[in-house]
Amino acid sequence: MLKKRIIPCLDIKDGRTVKGVNFIDIRDAGDPVELAKIYASQGADELVFLDITATLEKRKTLIKLVERIAQQINIPFTVGGGIENVEDVAAIINAGADKVSINSSAIKNPELISIIADRFGSQCTVVAVDTKKIENEWFVFIKGGRDLTTYKTVEWVVMAEKLGAGEILLTSMNSDGTKEGFSIDITSKTSRRVNIPVIASGGAGTMEHFRDVFNLTECSAALAASVFHYGEITIPDLKKYLKNENIAVR
Repeated sequence: MLKKRIIPCLDIKDGRTVKGVNFIDIRDAGDPVELAKIYASQGADELVFLDITATLEKRKTLIKLVERIAQQINIPFTVGGGIENVEDVAAIINAGADKVSINSSAIKNPELISIIADRFGSQCTVVAVDTKKIENEWFVFIKGGRDLTTYKTVEWVVMAEKLGAGEILLTSMNSDGTKEGFSIDITSKTSRRVNIPVIASGGAGTMEHFRDVFNLTECSAALAASVFHYGEITIPDLKKYLKNENIAVR
């Protein structure tokens, strides 16, 4: 059985780590380079860096910041935000990232998933899915959660896998920043339908929430931000707790 991964997330705006609730009410959470160093030393399995306003502001990801973080860590590093073509991917990989995460650009041009997977490998190709429940149906949103698409979440995730995605980063907008628990419903539906790893994101508030998402869904990893940034949960304590709950972690 594959061991579950714990992944801190750095949401970046104007060069700083930030965190919001339901994708709004953004507040500062610290220096991303310092946080990255702390998480790597604490035993995080991977690190995700999302430049959350790059697409909205029609600009590229902060490459220099990616370089600075990559120099300080020795764990797999995923970077997303503002990626629109293979040249953007190459620049981010050259800056030290191991994987890239695409979201809005994948919806606008699904073939981009295949193009990136063919050139850099599926293991490098993460499709981020921001999802929100509207009248009993989960839909995909783009542009930092601002624009509703016509894609139903499970259908889009299945399509992304067929196109070459190696991993899905599934963020529940309903749960994001609420600290009331991961959205078990859509995480379960999604992780059951694909054969690639699904990272659950949005809603972590307690160690029990991590336990529940691992026990009640087939997700491979759980991602969180504010509970780690503000010291409410430490990664060593979380891994110790999960091991005591008979959940295999790295």
